[in-house]
Amino acid sequence: MNWTQVYSPVMGNIFLSALVAALPVFVLLGLLAFWHVKAHISALLGLATALLVSIFVYHMPAKLAGMAAVNGALYGLLPIGWIVLNAIFIYDITVKSGDFEVVKHSIAGIAADRRIQALLIAFSFGAFIEGAAGFGTPVAISAAMLIGLGFRPLQAAGLALIGNTAPVAYGALGSPLIALAGVTGLPLELLSAAAGRILPIFSLVVPFWIIWTMAGRKAMMEVWPACLTAGASFAVCQFLVSNYHGPWLVDIAGAIISMVCTVILLKFWQPKTLWRYEHEREEAHAEIPDQSTGKVVKAWMPWVFLSLFVFAWGTPQVKTFLNGGTKAAPNFLYGISKLDYPMPLLHMAVTKTPPVVAKPAKEAAVYTLNWLSATGTSLMLAGIAGGLLLGFGPWQLLKIWGNTVKRVRISLLTIAAMLALGFCTKSAGLDATMGLAFAATGAVFPFFSAMLGWLGVALTGSDTSSNVLFGGLQKITAQQLGLNPMLTAAANTCGGVMGKMIDAQSLVVASVATHQEGQEGTILRYVFWHSIVLAALVGIVIMLYAKVLPSSWMPTAPAPAPVVTVAAPAPAVAAPVATPVK
Repeated sequence: MNWTQVYSPVMGNIFLSALVAALPVFVLLGLLAFWHVKAHISALLGLATALLVSIFVYHMPAKLAGMAAVNGALYGLLPIGWIVLNAIFIYDITVKSGDFEVVKHSIAGIAADRRIQALLIAFSFGAFIEGAAGFGTPVAISAAMLIGLGFRPLQAAGLALIGNTAPVAYGALGSPLIALAGVTGLPLELLSAAAGRILPIFSLVVPFWIIWTMAGRKAMMEVWPACLTAGASFAVCQFLVSNYHGPWLVDIAGAIISMVCTVILLKFWQPKTLWRYEHEREEAHAEIPDQSTGKVVKAWMPWVFLSLFVFAWGTPQVKTFLNGGTKAAPNFLYGISKLDYPMPLLHMAVTKTPPVVAKPAKEAAVYTLNWLSATGTSLMLAGIAGGLLLGFGPWQLLKIWGNTVKRVRISLLTIAAMLALGFCTKSAGLDATMGLAFAATGAVFPFFSAMLGWLGVALTGSDTSSNVLFGGLQKITAQQLGLNPMLTAAANTCGGVMGKMIDAQSLVVASVATHQEGQEGTILRYVFWHSIVLAALVGIVIMLYAKVLPSSWMPTAPAPAPVVTVAAPAPAVAAPVATPVK
């Protein structure tokens, strides 16, 4: 069974087709935000809409559409759901043992002010986890830590989502940019530099944005030195590492520098007033119990294990080993820890066509069961190691894990349904239709190139997936309009980071981490306009780079080397033989 995507099925008009293609998104987000329908029901109804549009408007064979949904559901469970489950498992262990109270007081010893705590956890520590793992892990961890510290559930979720923006393009050791380089053919080091000349602006702004959202403008101005220190140190490091090293360690280095600089600042400066929530006012000056160094270190060990395991699992060498090595150099795990399953009927059955791709190409559909190298496995092992250190036995840990599964089971169903929706729209070409509608905006395309990346992440839940989805389209459109392809490709990944806070996957992760299952719509309404405004600001920056700022400020792809034709050497002529003189 073979099927070729069609991008303007409604009267041959790309804009009418885009409106119809957006129906699944309207259904999903509309039910969540305005009708307060539970997330798993909204996701299932959005999936049903995607299937109906794919089959009856785009004329995709029903079996192919169904298998695309199955492929997405499997991906939603592993790796995404597996990350969420085990991140919450670690948090549940520390709460069960009572050690999270020790962690809480140790953080309060550094900064009792909730605004500073939000900067350290939602922005700086979240960026570290994003750089090491990505794929929803930082939202789960940061939101869980914030609510454990006493933040209100809605704000804990919202601040974690807003904080997890500027680092996303370099998340999971640079995975989004590595994928972008792969689909566009543009040099990875130049794409890293291009994004590194756009995102530092927002790395500087986001800490101020977090505190303004949390406590208001006046309260933000009281802690502007901390906001400036956390943001500027991260932004400078982000620029330097992305431009002079590459995309791999940008977030990790920036996060460490940001945390260190902020803590050093707090040694010499503290806010004039101690900011707490209304329900905490009576406890604002409560005495912090004595804590021995050993007790504090022990309480922090599960989080230390988390950082170490996640970082190790993210390195290419460890990942390759855990996947069984390579075909040329296999190890004892080869064929056991990583299993590739081509999706029946769907694999190589869907053909993408220009202008979405340069030339017609069949789309692979392979589900990879990498159970050992998955980030969620590193979180599970970190939880087990931390739990054993905190005094739990194997049976107790299994019981805690089972309770965590029970708590997040509906959320896992929601994530599976949302990823099924995303994969269905991708295979049917609905997302490509919406992308082409953005690409048809002509002179203002630089602005909409960022919004296209935002749309891609909002649909797929991943900056990596958005880059794979729209990266080629960004390059092709830029070449047609006489723009710098490096700029529009970077715009895709930079605009995409602002869509991260409203994608359905992140909303579910945040709701689970803050015990707000079923309140995904409330969280969406909290962050939606922040996402739109920040994405529009990215678009304005892209427009300035394209129309106002000197072209030398943005790297350009090197022109292909000219083909030099070497003339064939002339046949050798034998030298005359001298005749001896007699």
